Amino acid sequence: MQSRVALVTGGTGGIGTSIVQRLAQMGHRVATNYRDEAKGRAWQAQMKGLGIDVALAQGDVSSPEQAEALVRNVESQLGPVDILVNNAGITRDSTFHRMTPEQWTDVIGTNLNSCFNVTRPVIEGMRERKWGRIVQISSINGQKGQYGQANYAAAKAGMHGFTISLAQENAKFGITVNTVSPGYIATDMVMAVPEEVRNKIVAQIPTGRLGNPEEIAYAVGFFIPDEAGWITGANLSANGGQYMGW
Repeated sequence: MQSRVALVTGGTGGIGTSIVQRLAQMGHRVATNYRDEAKGRAWQAQMKGLGIDVALAQGDVSSPEQAEALVRNVESQLGPVDILVNNAGITRDSTFHRMTPEQWTDVIGTNLNSCFNVTRPVIEGMRERKWGRIVQISSINGQKGQYGQANYAAAKAGMHGFTISLAQENAKFGITVNTVSPGYIATDMVMAVPEEVRNKIVAQIPTGRLGNPEEIAYAVGFFIPDEAGWITGANLSANGGQYMGW
């Protein structure tokens, strides 16, 4: 498989790190963004210690201007972006009747608007080169909803709406656009939840366990090769059987 340039937003997080590692292992040149300089450089050094060179570009993906600047930064370091994984995401949980405008807009901005902000600067190049791979990291809660997450569920559901529209517009240009919807994954954020709460979550998962970030990275990797070129507009649920909708 040809080595290509891959940009993973939010790549320094739990799932993002595994996606970065997976794409690098597949032979691609990988970049991600960061907001905190010290944390970003420490993470980069950690990856280098594992034998993985990752390019970094500073930028907040909720800002159109910063998103475009970070894409141009990546291009200057590695070349045109042919693989984009929109993975950046945050939570600001609250029942809706108590939710503040800031909690709503922060989550919509980082989780959903970022898909436009980062994809827009790369899509023209993909269309010109007649090849591209775009993957959104959505969530089981975008499929089934979740108490206290009206903002998060709305953003994650919107990501797949973005996927299926973009897939239709760009299929004839050799660009596939797909979604991966993880269930509950054993990241630092989930493991910080009290054990009794985690046990209740696991009890709802038919496989009887939380997922691993590496399993989500594998799902992302499935969509990348040339052999996956006929798969577009799809949503791959990776949730241990917790939600089995069509």
